[in-house]
Amino acid sequence: MNRRLAAMQRVLGAIVAFSSLSKLPPAFLALALGEPEAKVFLFSFALTASAGLVMYWPVRHIAYEFRLRDGFAIVTLTWAAASVVSALPFMYAPPHLGFSAAMFEAASGLTTTGATIIVGLDALPKSVLLFRQVLQFLGGMGIVILAVAILPMLKIGGTQLFRAESTGPGKDTKLTPRIAETAKALWAVYAALVALCALAFWLAGMSLFDAVSHAMGTVSTGGFSTYDASFGHWNNPIIDWVAIVFMILGGINFGLHYVAWRRATTTVYFADSELRTYLRIIAVASVLITLTLWLGGSFAGLGESFRHATFQVVSNLTTTGFATTGFNHWAGFAPLLLVGLAFIGGCAGSTVGGIKVARVMMLLRQGFREVRQLVHPKGQFLVKMGGRRVSESVVLSVSGFVGLWMLCFVVLVLAMNATGLDILTSFGAVTATLTNLGPGLGDVASNFASVNTAAVWLGTFAMVLGRLEVFTVLVLLMPSFWRQ
Repeated sequence: MNRRLAAMQRVLGAIVAFSSLSKLPPAFLALALGEPEAKVFLFSFALTASAGLVMYWPVRHIAYEFRLRDGFAIVTLTWAAASVVSALPFMYAPPHLGFSAAMFEAASGLTTTGATIIVGLDALPKSVLLFRQVLQFLGGMGIVILAVAILPMLKIGGTQLFRAESTGPGKDTKLTPRIAETAKALWAVYAALVALCALAFWLAGMSLFDAVSHAMGTVSTGGFSTYDASFGHWNNPIIDWVAIVFMILGGINFGLHYVAWRRATTTVYFADSELRTYLRIIAVASVLITLTLWLGGSFAGLGESFRHATFQVVSNLTTTGFATTGFNHWAGFAPLLLVGLAFIGGCAGSTVGGIKVARVMMLLRQGFREVRQLVHPKGQFLVKMGGRRVSESVVLSVSGFVGLWMLCFVVLVLAMNATGLDILTSFGAVTATLTNLGPGLGDVASNFASVNTAAVWLGTFAMVLGRLEVFTVLVLLMPSFWRQ
């Protein structure tokens, strides 16, 4: 066998085997509660672990130095394989989904999209509900980064995988000298925030199970809930504000969280231009939508309008997808603006989807530079971020990314429409999946239960495409990639 392919098989097998551990927490919970679903999770664990070991063991001694393009292939294949093995419990335990729907649900969890095809969450066994949240917890920081962090013995070329998996334009930045240590540091910060969020939810009035479940869905900016009504189930202002705070934290570059913790200072937050812009977007959009809801009569008072508006602004900007009420029926332009926020997303290096604030800032500054260049043809104008010049290669890369991302969006909308969805639902479905937002517009405002099988598969592809930021997946479709 080709050494390159054998080495890729070794890595993929190890990660698949490792991903089997996601079935153990719900299996233990099912055993503790006496739920019959315990057998399904234990069988899925055994089958996934065995499949991974069968792939890994014959090629475990193969040594090969991976290049960046190998990282793209491994990461994409890992997400596909992880979605397949994570779909099993949804097929053989309630809600007993078909393969297409189970793949959609699993991919939605792992990509932290939060779009669901399930109706009747309130009636599902707690073990199944926990499994959905565990998928989002693992997907939040990335199952590949997790593997690089805790399986350094694989010697899989961690830098290549980390660059292919991590999000945003600043992928080369290292917080620690070794990539495995960087991944461990990010996961430590991530896990600490989840623990703090769970404690805050519990103190605010949630049960322990709901607090832990929603903490995993909040910090990962995933959006899965244990209730069909999402946060509307509680209608509790304190719980809503706790969620707002931790969704905002989940949308911030985790590198900043790590540096702030390591140096025991908050000054790094104030010095970051992307974070300042991110918070300004939240503030301005919250005020606009608050006034729209208040003047439009969507809610009784200004205070209630502000709470619901801020919650939904943060939820959509961070592509979490939680809801207090159905925002698709809100007054005025509020629904369209909220959906539009998902295109921006949060900060680079966070758990969110979307284009990312840094890229949007860079694109706008490049656009304004071109305008100034037209007015002053002989002038020399620079694109700066945080007071520092951005290299032309980065500017071109960002422009190329945004252009290709928008092209993918248009093609997917047309493809959704071709499957029989109306244009509003097609637009909403692609927005929900490609941006990793979750809720959309039209027939997918709450869930994807009513869409056809072809649209379900398009949505599954769009979620992975958005999570891996387009380039990582599309590079595999180029014939030249496989010829070299």
